[in-house]
Amino acid sequence: MSAGLNNAFQSTVDSFGPAPRPSSRTIMVGVDGSDTAMRAAASAFGLARRQGARLVVTFVACHSSLAALSPAVASVFEHEATACLYAELSDQVRTFAEELDVPVTFLKAFGDPVTVLRDSADQCQADMVVVGASQQAGHRFAGSVATRLIRTGRWPVLVVP
Repeated sequence: MSAGLNNAFQSTVDSFGPAPRPSSRTIMVGVDGSDTAMRAAASAFGLARRQGARLVVTFVACHSSLAALSPAVASVFEHEATACLYAELSDQVRTFAEELDVPVTFLKAFGDPVTVLRDSADQCQADMVVVGASQQAGHRFAGSVATRLIRTGRWPVLVVP
């Protein structure tokens, strides 16, 4: 695998906007580029601005099921798709942080969304987690990311439709 491809699958942390106040609350939002996740991010930005809170935006990239068919081909497609989506989300987050004067930490991580969001919320000592509602029918049976986060019972979870 090339060095560029290896770097695409590394976790990153960027900071945008003003420095957070030492005593500020922390709101975390999970984003994946979907419509509901983007509405969740907009809600989280509004909450953070009104409450003078720090916002942690967490982008969780999952390895697709294509990897089972052809790991080499899937890896190239995942790299390109993830890199494009990450760049787009990073630009949007930076713009909103600057326009709304909200301190933002933007985290890119790989893995199971529930595990990454749970661990990230614990690590940043989130006071609240915001996620978009799932639009997949199968989640009624297996449980959505939001439902599984709510079941952890560690912090309030706001689910945005």
